[in-house]
Amino acid sequence: MLAIVSSSPYPYAASAALRLALSQDLGPVDGLLRRCAFAEPTDGPVALAVSGGPDSIAMVMLAKAAGLEVDVWHVDHQIRAGSATEAAAVEHFAQAIGAGFRLVREKVEPGANLEARARELRKSRLPAGIATGHTMDDQAETMLINLLRGAGTRGLAAMEPGPSKPILGLRRSETEAICAALGLMPIRDPSNLSLDFVRNRIRHEVLPLMAEVVSRDLVPILYRSSLLFGQDDSELDAMASSIDANDQASLASAPRVLRRRRLRQVIAQSVGYPPSYEALEALDARVVEGRNFRTQLAGGLDVTCRRGRISYTMSPVAKDASGSRS
Repeated sequence: MLAIVSSSPYPYAASAALRLALSQDLGPVDGLLRRCAFAEPTDGPVALAVSGGPDSIAMVMLAKAAGLEVDVWHVDHQIRAGSATEAAAVEHFAQAIGAGFRLVREKVEPGANLEARARELRKSRLPAGIATGHTMDDQAETMLINLLRGAGTRGLAAMEPGPSKPILGLRRSETEAICAALGLMPIRDPSNLSLDFVRNRIRHEVLPLMAEVVSRDLVPILYRSSLLFGQDDSELDAMASSIDANDQASLASAPRVLRRRRLRQVIAQSVGYPPSYEALEALDARVVEGRNFRTQLAGGLDVTCRRGRISYTMSPVAKDASGSRS
């Protein structure tokens, strides 16, 4: 079992000492921090999700170098033997750097969709907006996964840069270098090597093969593309939002890409998730026809057009089932 901290007393609690230690091996730390997106310092600590791996450990150390007060949150899914020991190691690390420590311990049973169920647990139990240690390499992998699932601009934008993904502009190799420079030995999750997971096959097989085919490192290129898709997606969302979704004539006369996006926005806001491609295509065709219609979408959303006015109403059964409406 690898320890997160070295056996010697931890010397980098102060921001100045940490910056000096990093700069000796990595050059000026401000260069790294300019590529990060940490939240501005506030009166309270910044919440960081820390698995104990190199990415999350490097994120914590960079946040400390930026002068932030930090709360370390760790989730013990109890999926593999030794998870309690790992949680204790993360707690020791947090104490060593003077950070707060919060532990969420809840078992995720083995079985289908393990990664998705673990992700949903973290989402439900961790504070909203908590920062995670996703890197540029993670972004490239996510973009490819979404592409293989048939995503549009929103999916190809992948994770949104910002304070909840503060080190998205750094490479995985750089987080490893930060840990090495500070003498830290992060936890290694053996599941990251398993080819049973799509992401790992993208990481260990697909991306290296693509890089070999074009003779270049594709991660920065895919990352740049994700930023461009994100910018386009935000602009299109803003333009679509200005269309009156209750007026059939306004929708029908809008450019197809904006009309479909506006319908998608309203449906997602009503149901909690976007419609399928097929459902959106069918609804778009009904709107353009200009006739009265009534249709029900997945999730129990009734869409009705009468005399040029469109209404979006959750059915009573769907309201009761959701528990969010009365």
